[in-house]
Amino acid sequence: MKPNRIFFLLVLVAVACKTDKKEEKAVVPTAQEIAEKVADAHGYPHWKKVKEIRFTFNVDRDSTHFERSWIWQTKNNTVTYISGRDSLTYNRKDMDSLAYKTNAGFINDRYWLLAPFNLMWDKENYTVEHALEQEAPISKSNLQKLSVVYGNEGGYTPGDAYDFYFGDDFLIREWVFRKGNQPEPSMATTWENYIDTLGLTLARDHKKGDEVFNLYFDGLAFEIE
Repeated sequence: MKPNRIFFLLVLVAVACKTDKKEEKAVVPTAQEIAEKVADAHGYPHWKKVKEIRFTFNVDRDSTHFERSWIWQTKNNTVTYISGRDSLTYNRKDMDSLAYKTNAGFINDRYWLLAPFNLMWDKENYTVEHALEQEAPISKSNLQKLSVVYGNEGGYTPGDAYDFYFGDDFLIREWVFRKGNQPEPSMATTWENYIDTLGLTLARDHKKGDEVFNLYFDGLAFEIE
């Protein structure tokens, strides 16, 4: 074999080794990038078209039923609360004490419905970690897990934590709420009965394991630009 041919083969081997090393160094998404994938899977890019959303928040527990309804004009941040014959309309940019107290219920109910979008809206206010495989608390399935811990200042429940469990499609299947970032779950529920409308993919039912409990949404309606 001629010397120049040997040199050429050595160069090919060296190039191949470098290529293999590059392929081994796959880019691993950050936890925040995973959070964005979860938000997008639920239709976050389409949210910008929504100028009004209406929904009723319901809780059935054993033999009791609770409900309250909301109308949210997203562009000017005006909220209308409706419960029985009572109603209150307020702007979230200028709230008195009654509106502030009522708004706590709105934040709670909206979070149950739109939590995947809050991963984008609140990203400056929380820390986040991602695990590729964790056992979900209710189904015991191995799912991806995203843990979000809010800061200790501001908001109605500072310092709280949420664990989102989801599959390869990035749709949430279960979640855990941990008050004050305590290790033990304060509540764990499913995410199910998804509805697809206007590009939004939203879960309408949240159930516990063995308890007679269903937190659900009806009367969902959207007005778009």
